[in-house]
Amino acid sequence: MRKYLVSALPLALLAAATPALADDTQAWGTLNVQAQVSGPWRVQSDTVVRSSDARGLYEVEQSTFVGYKFDKTFTYWLGYTHSPGYLHGHNTSMEHRVRQQLAIDNFATLGPVRLSGRMRLETRWREGATGTAWRLRPYLKASLPIHGKTALNLTNESFLDLGTTSFQRVNGLERMRTGLSISTPLSKKISLEAGYLNQHGFVRNGPDTDDHVATLGLSASF
Repeated sequence: MRKYLVSALPLALLAAATPALADDTQAWGTLNVQAQVSGPWRVQSDTVVRSSDARGLYEVEQSTFVGYKFDKTFTYWLGYTHSPGYLHGHNTSMEHRVRQQLAIDNFATLGPVRLSGRMRLETRWREGATGTAWRLRPYLKASLPIHGKTALNLTNESFLDLGTTSFQRVNGLERMRTGLSISTPLSKKISLEAGYLNQHGFVRNGPDTDDHVATLGLSASF
């Protein structure tokens, strides 16, 4: 199990550390904690910290969700995200988001590959800026078991802006994230995921952008 993580991490870090291939090189850390409250009800907390060569520490997201699990496949989540923006650690903006999403777990298999997905709708407000922004984020994940419960994961997430505001200036496809990672359990309730993610930005009337990101996430379920 450990040999897969050891072999995958250098590849992710090497990709993230290659300036010639990226407009920015970044590192993202994630902490996800989920707990069953009563029957089908769940609560979840997500913390995401992002830093980059160009901007240093530039984003800290804190999300809290309440979920209702209909069955083994479908779970509906509703929550709030507090998202301050930074430039080299100095606060530059404050964004508030209401998120609702439908998670679809293991909805299909292709041989040994398991498919999961999520449809997220975000309503966004930014302090000091006018307007309410709406955004769809469809997400698809393919997982291939490679050793016990250790899995190789391929993910894709698109950001579809629904209209424009003073801070959401694109109407339509804004960016796309494609990731490759390895996940493995550390215990019955805690798991680790590490990998590489490419964030491609679609720029109107200009060259597109590419960010190369080393990702590391810790998840706990109770």
